Amino acid sequence: MPVPVPQQRSVPAAETSHGGLTLLVIEDDPAGTTITVPELSAAAGTRVRIRTARNLTEAARLLTDDVDCILLDLALPLTGGGAGPGTPTADAGTSGTGTGTVDSGSLPEPVSERAGELAALTHVLGIAPQHAVLALTAQDDTELAAEAVRVGAQDYLFRGELDARVLSRAIRYAVERKRADTAQHQLTESRLRAQENARLERGLLPTPLLDGSGLSFAARYRPGRSRALLGGDFYDVVRTPDGTVHAMIGDVCGHGPDEAALGVELRIAWRALTLAGLCGDELLSTLQQVLEHERQSEEIFATLCTVDIASDGRRAGLCLAGHPAPLLARHGMPARLLPYQDGGPALGLLPRARWPRRQVELGGAWSLMMYTDGLIEGRVGTGGSERLGQDGMVAMVNSRLEQGLAGEELLEAAVAEVRELNGGELTDDVAVLLLGRDPERIRRWGGSAPRSHPASVDRPPSPPARAAGAQRPPL
Repeated sequence: MPVPVPQQRSVPAAETSHGGLTLLVIEDDPAGTTITVPELSAAAGTRVRIRTARNLTEAARLLTDDVDCILLDLALPLTGGGAGPGTPTADAGTSGTGTGTVDSGSLPEPVSERAGELAALTHVLGIAPQHAVLALTAQDDTELAAEAVRVGAQDYLFRGELDARVLSRAIRYAVERKRADTAQHQLTESRLRAQENARLERGLLPTPLLDGSGLSFAARYRPGRSRALLGGDFYDVVRTPDGTVHAMIGDVCGHGPDEAALGVELRIAWRALTLAGLCGDELLSTLQQVLEHERQSEEIFATLCTVDIASDGRRAGLCLAGHPAPLLARHGMPARLLPYQDGGPALGLLPRARWPRRQVELGGAWSLMMYTDGLIEGRVGTGGSERLGQDGMVAMVNSRLEQGLAGEELLEAAVAEVRELNGGELTDDVAVLLLGRDPERIRRWGGSAPRSHPASVDRPPSPPARAAGAQRPPL
């Protein structure tokens, strides 16, 4: 009894998931394969559904997501439905199943002298990239069969040796090999993405250059996108030869790899310009030119906050480009926002904008917290109808200071509390950094602070806070 041609319908995926197999046989003489459905089902130990197609056009119509394996006769002509010699039909590779269209111009270049004999296989691999494929040769041609596997088939069979047991084993082998190949491909892609993310992370989360400054440094970074490693926020801290410490934090509007890449470019440009001696309005004007040349569209802009701390650590210059003002806490005093009334617009909004530099007195012992707006735009209150805002952030930080938290512990607690108030993960990226000066600590380290380290992404929770009522340290 020859293989029957079943009614053309899409079998629900649930049938396949319950142990059934669907085989699509593509050959111009279906009667040439004399394996019956009961024989194949018995050999496979499970229900087997067989569909047959006489040409590639008919195969494209029968190729649905529930097909597990394709058995292709390599002797099948590439033509179908009356098309000219050697050319796929106009509707080959098209159907209501979303298999797409493949034309002869998209087929790979011949890879061997026998490539013409594999034209049908190349076409099937093009329209069914996610399916396992078995190559069926009309004679004992080992060379052609091996070439078919090299081109992309999972296995090959000889027509003279075909029986139900051999075919059922080959089907299962081909399906599992295709799954393994797909998993390996996905693993390779994941590794490549991890490598790219690591390169971006080195760009967005740099090692601060603070040796000899006597200042402490801590940072925290959390991307807003689900399962993302990086976002559009960026920061940097460097010390120039004259002893001035320059710090910057910024935020590119939007989320995604393009925004992250632009953030890396702006950070590197800022470091280069700072080390070259630029500061304040001149530096921000140059950064705006970089942004205008590198952004994907004119709607892209970036906010920025820069601080240059004098070598004695007691005063600083502040420039704001559409960015939230930093938080300053002097030793034993509540934290407060630095002045922000004279800030300029975000980079990329106005072609001839200016960014005035404001002088700020820091004092002897202090901590300065710079952050992106993801920290203050989280939802709070019943139903999440209100934003935390800067006032809420100041109150939250002061509450943590009263508990005796400082440095990394404070950053961990602040980001965790913002997330908790939001009722889950934040939708925007969050970057926070702390710079501090403690004369006692400087003397303890012989005039310099220990080497600082860059921030990590999503660090585990810090140890429990010290008991409430302890003397409040700097941030």
